[in-house]
Amino acid sequence: MPELPEVETSRRGIEPYVVGQKIADVQIRERKLRWPVSRDIDAHLPGQTVTSVDRRAKYLLINTTDGTAIMHLGMSGHVSIVDRDTPAGVHDHVDIELESGHALRLRDPRRFGSLHWSDDPFEHWLLKDLGPEPLGDEFTGEYLWRKSCGRRVAVKQFIMNANIVVGVGNIYASESLFGARINPKRAAGRISLERYELLADAIRSVLMRAIRAGGTTLRDYYGGGGESGWFQQELDVYGRDDEPCNVCDRPVTAIVQGQRATYYCKNCQT
Repeated sequence: MPELPEVETSRRGIEPYVVGQKIADVQIRERKLRWPVSRDIDAHLPGQTVTSVDRRAKYLLINTTDGTAIMHLGMSGHVSIVDRDTPAGVHDHVDIELESGHALRLRDPRRFGSLHWSDDPFEHWLLKDLGPEPLGDEFTGEYLWRKSCGRRVAVKQFIMNANIVVGVGNIYASESLFGARINPKRAAGRISLERYELLADAIRSVLMRAIRAGGTTLRDYYGGGGESGWFQQELDVYGRDDEPCNVCDRPVTAIVQGQRATYYCKNCQT
């Protein structure tokens, strides 16, 4: 699934092509995504000018003079800029056509993405209850520590809860916990403030490095310009089960938590 760095990379990739552009038309070839694409998209987007492209959690917010299109890339989707006359592939479900001659194209092979319209995106049901951005000022070790008090859930699942903090997906949760040297199985409520400060710093560092690298290419993720990310070359533990730890040379361990793969070093992470 595209995570925060992949979505932010996509946002940065499409932004120069769409901001300030007038939307000429919208082509919706398949409405049956995770949720049906609303007819409000057809009614509101054509004729509007894109004022900005933002990101909230793993959602792209295409802001216009009339409202906002909220887009999620699902499990394997991506957006790209193409010429308007570029033939659509079987999985190319939505084109937002611009008067410049380009189109913003949503490709979603598994049809698990979504596209919504909102006059007030931050009050939309998908966004209104989300936790803080991990790269924002509100996100600190003290914040995590306060939220963790009394919680028995494993810390990896705790930081992957979007109501606690957004955008820390499976890959980056494993990497951040390794960076902070915290065992992913440790109960969230049994971690000190000092260690949460290390974890908050590690989350920020891992995400920022991943954004600079253009995200992580696993299976079929690509950035906004069609290029693949290369942060996978910097992964310390994710996907490296039985390979030597980069710190202590002991083998990296893989387990399953909440039906998701977790990778960690038993020796380094306590």
